Amino acid sequence: MLTITLSIILLTSVISFTGFSNQNVVDDLIFYPPAITNRNQWYRFITSGLIHADIMHLLFNMYSFYLFGDLVERTFVQIFDESGKIIYLLLYIVSLIVCLLPTYFNNQNNYHYRSLGASGAVSGVIFAGIFLYPTMGMGIFPIPFHIPGFIFGPLYLILSAYLAKKGHGNINHSAHIWGAVFGIVFLLITTTFLSKFNAFENFANAIKIYVGGY
Repeated sequence: MLTITLSIILLTSVISFTGFSNQNVVDDLIFYPPAITNRNQWYRFITSGLIHADIMHLLFNMYSFYLFGDLVERTFVQIFDESGKIIYLLLYIVSLIVCLLPTYFNNQNNYHYRSLGASGAVSGVIFAGIFLYPTMGMGIFPIPFHIPGFIFGPLYLILSAYLAKKGHGNINHSAHIWGAVFGIVFLLITTTFLSKFNAFENFANAIKIYVGGY
């Protein structure tokens, strides 16, 4: 069965590979703030997540997305029943938009700024997964062992904030941070108003059990 996660991976891969050999595709889809400010090309918030800089960039994002996306998608179906897949798709799409809002406001008329990749949306899905399964073991380079998600999450955000402040490299760390934060906020809002599942209570109880609180 073709899941939402696999559908996104296939679509992103096809368009990304097309962009590798056709610069016009990249130029038309990339996140370019002046094109949004001056030409109202708001679609770039979403289409920039369908293209990647190179094969390694694509593989890293899609592999990370597959590992967590499949789990989060199945859990959303359990929580929201038949609406689960639609809500999961909304998580991914809206994460693409929200994660780039701070970047846009900081670069509205910066003709030298461009950004591409699905990292922000992937972060949203990953952090929704961390909040659902906070004790799940996760790895982070160069630590040679797994650590629980509720520890990994803050470490990842702190590292991303540090790298964003340094401002070196071509990675949009701001998108990672805001995508991650939005993933948790989205989960808390949707579960509160659209289900009987208490995400915060589930998160807290899982950590209590893990640290021997009972």
